[in-house]
Amino acid sequence: MIAVDTNILVYAVREDSPWHQAALSCIRRLAEGQATWAIAWPSIHEFLAVVTHPRIYRPPTSLQDAILQVDYWKESPTLRMIGEDQAHWEHLKPVLVAGKATGPLVHDARVVAICRASGVREIWTADRDYSRFPGILARNPLVTAS
Repeated sequence: MIAVDTNILVYAVREDSPWHQAALSCIRRLAEGQATWAIAWPSIHEFLAVVTHPRIYRPPTSLQDAILQVDYWKESPTLRMIGEDQAHWEHLKPVLVAGKATGPLVHDARVVAICRASGVREIWTADRDYSRFPGILARNPLVTAS
């Protein structure tokens, strides 16, 4: 199963991103495909925070439009929304240690732990920090997307 990280979600929505078309194509391919794919809830939260932030985007995406976009993604019959469960701490600890995650990297470790516990083998991201965490392949689909 492939999971999609925040930055790919943001680029797919923000038409002012130079990676918009490539990211949109990647998301459409997953959403319209037959294989199960995933988005971790923390990535949804971060997506909402980023696209609606007036210091990041001018104009920012309206909250209403951002929420609507999440609803659209959730309409994909092959999408699985994933998050923490009761055993999350036991999944997170080894990811934190293996990736030497401190500061902002703790968020990435959280997403990796959720993904690994949910059976995700690959995460699509433009964030190179994910490559520091073992047990999941971090791939930037935008470098090979047409």
